[in-house]
Amino acid sequence: MARGPKYIVPHRRRREGKTDYRKRLKLLKSGKPRLVVRKSLRHIRAQIIEYNPSGDRTLVSASSEELKKFGWNLPTGNTPAAYLVGLLIGKRALEKNIKEAVLDVGLQNPVKGGRIFALLKGALDAGLNVPHGEGIFPSENRIRGEHISSYLEKYKNMPEIFEKVKKKILGG
Repeated sequence: MARGPKYIVPHRRRREGKTDYRKRLKLLKSGKPRLVVRKSLRHIRAQIIEYNPSGDRTLVSASSEELKKFGWNLPTGNTPAAYLVGLLIGKRALEKNIKEAVLDVGLQNPVKGGRIFALLKGALDAGLNVPHGEGIFPSENRIRGEHISSYLEKYKNMPEIFEKVKKKILGG
């Protein structure tokens, strides 16, 4: 640990490993709301957050826990669930007149074809405009859950349930 009168203690959220302030500043300079994606082993959450000097404001949010309302009775921490959460947040954002955002993955390592980019694909398919690179999205088979249904017998109907839930989110 550094000592001495010139030592400056880092901000609390930096010390806790929760915020990268350089990355946050770059995202805030765009002037657009941020599409914040946070994932855990069991769930994935997305929020559209707007900067405010007195504290950021959450405009829209969606979570994989909410998919049960639409008939998703399968695990909520996988790629198909992430895509459906992206559809849900994209639709809610357009209802609130939010047309564009910037992707904020925080301290997570973005992996090509991962759950974060499945959520981004869902938001884009719903009509939200988010800058992105090509070739980062998972394949259509992974988004529909065919890779899970091929090796787990109890989830063999995942692609059918996925399509039903997708129609409910977009239609209702």
